[in-house]
Amino acid sequence: MAIQLRKITRDNLHECIGLSVGDDQKNFVATNVVSIAQAYVEPTFVPLAIYADDTMVGFVMYGREVETGFDWIIRLMIDARYQGRGYGRATMVQVLERLKQVPDSKGIKISYEPENHTAEQLYAQLGFRPTGAIEEGEIVAQFQPEP
Repeated sequence: MAIQLRKITRDNLHECIGLSVGDDQKNFVATNVVSIAQAYVEPTFVPLAIYADDTMVGFVMYGREVETGFDWIIRLMIDARYQGRGYGRATMVQVLERLKQVPDSKGIKISYEPENHTAEQLYAQLGFRPTGAIEEGEIVAQFQPEP
């Protein structure tokens, strides 16, 4: 599956803000406008649009938690119209490859709502294991690469 991760620019900002998950998922992920605002004030956050060919299908954001040295995949959202096509998995694979290249990382973490079984399953398949920690009501998982 070929996807591209592209910067959020003045040319694609409104399209990105217009993306949305289904009503049954709105409690699982912040809106893209909130995420972009967070990236504005957090210098380590990298917000990116997810494209399949020239169609924007989602949004992802990652960044370093400066205090701990862990890199986090902070957001992953695929627009409701494009879910179930493998874009989330393909995006996660690309982001993991990027984060594995980041120097001085203590590891890669992600968090998800306990009720979000789809995310839980995807992250487990990619090598994330729950740490036992709960942050802001979300389960924290850490990437455990195969030896």
